[in-house]
Amino acid sequence: MSEQVDVSVILPIYNTEKFLDQALTSAEQNDRINLEIIAVNDGSTDSSLEIMRAHESRDPRVRVIDKPNQGYGASVNRGFSEARGTYLAILEPDDYVMPHMYDDLFEFAKGFGEESLPDVVKTPYWRIWMPGTPEERRLNCAYYSRIRPPHQPFTVFDCPRVVQHHPSIWSAIYRRGFIEDKGIRFKELPGAGWVDNPFLFETMCQAESIVYKNVPYYCYREDLPGSSSATRVLSLSFERWNDMADVVDRLKITDRGVLKALATIAFRYAGEAIGRGALEDDELTEAMGQMFSRIDDETILSLENVSPQLRALAFRLSGRPVPPISKVGYLKGLLSEFAYSIKINGIGFAAMQTSVYLRRRNAQDKQSETYVDRT
Repeated sequence: MSEQVDVSVILPIYNTEKFLDQALTSAEQNDRINLEIIAVNDGSTDSSLEIMRAHESRDPRVRVIDKPNQGYGASVNRGFSEARGTYLAILEPDDYVMPHMYDDLFEFAKGFGEESLPDVVKTPYWRIWMPGTPEERRLNCAYYSRIRPPHQPFTVFDCPRVVQHHPSIWSAIYRRGFIEDKGIRFKELPGAGWVDNPFLFETMCQAESIVYKNVPYYCYREDLPGSSSATRVLSLSFERWNDMADVVDRLKITDRGVLKALATIAFRYAGEAIGRGALEDDELTEAMGQMFSRIDDETILSLENVSPQLRALAFRLSGRPVPPISKVGYLKGLLSEFAYSIKINGIGFAAMQTSVYLRRRNAQDKQSETYVDRT
């Protein structure tokens, strides 16, 4: 292999034998750049290590690191420390990428100048909906065609929406020199721990040059049984949100767009938690109140993508009087979201998703009203 490595792809692997061969094979389908694939075995007890070794024996670009179980964050950090690439990428072993993702993204980065490579190259991703079932479909993600910076390269302040949606840290590549200069690393916690959330804000808020290519390559299997999203305790969402808010505070960010994006995430997490009964749990209710207390009144009132009932609840949970909240912007936003969903994924799926959303929102609002009546 050449001494110069263009992209290092890090796979943090723990007991993913079912999908691992596909993940590794998909990464290997890059042949225009100098690639290295670092497979970090995090103490797997299934046949994952054997699968890694088989790929390592066939492809000299694959390197296996075998270590005791320490969790997702520690595994990616180990991969980062071993990487030699100009850029770093993360591939989760139960996902896969379209052919030539890393070829294309590295070449896209070079198009901005060999002497001024961007810190982050970001893309949308494919949602693999209902994976492993007869209903499985490949759908566009919620920010496809919505990241519209005024120029390229850009910063998060030019286009805050780049941090508003699913963290999707794996649908990007990161310049290794930038990661090292800023000292960016993952939190090291047991399991997965949703540590992608603070990493998103660390990278995007510190990057001096981000470029966006509106082509989805990464295929993300949603809500697999046993995944961190499917099995997490509800308090984890609030803990990681506070980590993101800590990044914003540490970097002294006061940009209104970034604060609105961060607040949007808070309401998304709170809405999901309320739908799962969080208002019946005193500790979770207190955690939500503490989270909302970190969001100023102006930002809460400006979030027309959040229902008026949920915004009113945020004021109550954080011990503040509830100001008048208009419904007009929210209703317009629902219509706009429906039109966008039709455009990117078709009217059938848009109608189904809207029906699910409205049922969920109605249930959340009723639970909020019950909580207010009870207190």
